[in-house]
Amino acid sequence: MRTPDASTGACHAAVPAASRAPDLDLGVIGNGTIGALVDRMARIVWCCLPRLDGDPVFCGLLESDGGSREDGVFAVELERFAHSRQHYDPGTAVLRTELFDEDGQGVEVTDFAPRFVLHDRLFRPAQVVRRVRPLRGRPRIRIRLRPRGEWNAQAPRVTRGSNHIRYLFPSETYRLSTDAPPSYVIQETWFSLHATANFVFGTDETLGGGIDQTAGSFEAGTVRHWREWTRRLALPFEWQDAVIRAAITLKLCQYEETGAIVAALTTSVPEAPDSGRNWDYRYCWLRDAFFVVRALNSLAEVGTMEDYLRWLHDVIREARGGHVQPLYGIGLECRIPESAVPTLGGYRGMGPVRVGNQAYEHHQHDVYGNIILGAAQAFVDRRLFRPADRDDFRALQTIGERAWLLHDQPDAGMWELRTRARVHTSSSLMCWAACDRLAKIGRVLADTTAAQRWRERADRVRARILEAAWSERRQAFAAAFGADDLDASVLLMAEVGFIDPADSRFVSTVDALERALCDGPYMRRYEAPDDFGVPSVAFNVCSFWRIDALSRIGRHEDARAVFETMLSRRNALGLLSEDLDMRTGELWGNFPQTYSMVGIVNGAMRLSRGWDEVV
Repeated sequence: MRTPDASTGACHAAVPAASRAPDLDLGVIGNGTIGALVDRMARIVWCCLPRLDGDPVFCGLLESDGGSREDGVFAVELERFAHSRQHYDPGTAVLRTELFDEDGQGVEVTDFAPRFVLHDRLFRPAQVVRRVRPLRGRPRIRIRLRPRGEWNAQAPRVTRGSNHIRYLFPSETYRLSTDAPPSYVIQETWFSLHATANFVFGTDETLGGGIDQTAGSFEAGTVRHWREWTRRLALPFEWQDAVIRAAITLKLCQYEETGAIVAALTTSVPEAPDSGRNWDYRYCWLRDAFFVVRALNSLAEVGTMEDYLRWLHDVIREARGGHVQPLYGIGLECRIPESAVPTLGGYRGMGPVRVGNQAYEHHQHDVYGNIILGAAQAFVDRRLFRPADRDDFRALQTIGERAWLLHDQPDAGMWELRTRARVHTSSSLMCWAACDRLAKIGRVLADTTAAQRWRERADRVRARILEAAWSERRQAFAAAFGADDLDASVLLMAEVGFIDPADSRFVSTVDALERALCDGPYMRRYEAPDDFGVPSVAFNVCSFWRIDALSRIGRHEDARAVFETMLSRRNALGLLSEDLDMRTGELWGNFPQTYSMVGIVNGAMRLSRGWDEVV
């Protein structure tokens, strides 16, 4: 029995590792270079090195047996384990897991990835730090450190020094620096814990000082950094803990070396049981990244946008006015070929495990609007170190030309359908947004000729959407031009300013979507079958789009009720994945999902009452 509380932590009953199926009751740690997932047993079950899209050195999450053999995990085990509890240090990405044995003896495992300013620059090495300290009695622990290479195909060659162990793979070497006995670690021996034991694991680099001193200073610096970061956020009055956790999680999904933002930290967690909908989300979708940037901007966190715009600048220049892919690698890689990995059985044995994503080959026309929407604020925000200028406007206009050219042409759509192309309403909508924002930027820059040209184009695209996307039979805007089937993405019409929420057509659309796609508070993406059949789970961001729409049309209490339900479906640490089983409430899909965490921020910012309304 466990009682989750995202603010204070979660309690977990004893479950033998060998009998547990993996689930998404996971915490995330990271630093803008790497990310790792830690389960309630204090096992690191997922971590890609040396960057967010790298080879998963710890891949137990996708072991067919849930990692019960302890391959691909970094585990701290407590002898005669009875129960555990977890929590984050408030306002940080520092995770603490407390393990207790049958006699009440316990240890605390502190997990984090170092992140703080050092020598006038941000220090964020490809390392995870684990500090294990006794809480009560004379507990005995065992360390199981079993990194894997080449997607679980390779076991390392192990060598040791006086205070470190090296794990050698053909293409990379990793190092564990520790003040615990290396022999005990290598041999996986139970030993009594009398004082804090420190474990620093990452790329093969020596530490500059003593292990305990280094780990302690890394922890203090990381806690201080995150608390200073969250202290600057402009929070709503209500749901502040939920928003802080969402904001930190979104920040952890940015690869700061380049500025790219991944859609999630994992690959191949199925959207639904045995569905085959297993995808690799460790890349930067321009659509998802825009929503992340906008959510953090609403909290007055503009650093993420500045870093992302550096990356986006090169995407735009590389396109040279031509086709832009919907996603790229975090190092601006254009080719991301998709293949199945035979050496991992998959989450709960539900393969395939995929690496790469074939969607990079797609034509998804909403991408042009997402680029311009993501960059528009840079023309008016005086806080930026490098505000956008006329040269940036010229570059964006080449993207706008593509939006204008393609606004009524078939594409794969934002849901990346692989076998069907239509003129998707959501794609045309974002092409309108591209023209609309360029008109507004032109006005800001006093370029009246450009402003007028883009306004005329925006008006023409808008008229075309209003005519072709409306379904008289359904009394709603449909998924595609000339179609009758419905799609939740049309709810974005009000969010991007395309239509007045009070317009009877939009209100009628919200009603129709609720009847067709909702099961209580939860919402599916669309009703038409896709390449894998009819979706059977709720897509969490669609539920948040519904919340936004309900609020805009004046159904504020309905919106708040749905929002509270969605918050209750977060895991015990306040995190959400992509999808949700509407019957059981179980989380499915890649984790943590930026789209879903964006929904938490947006919902709280829209729905929160002011302090004078509550106090």
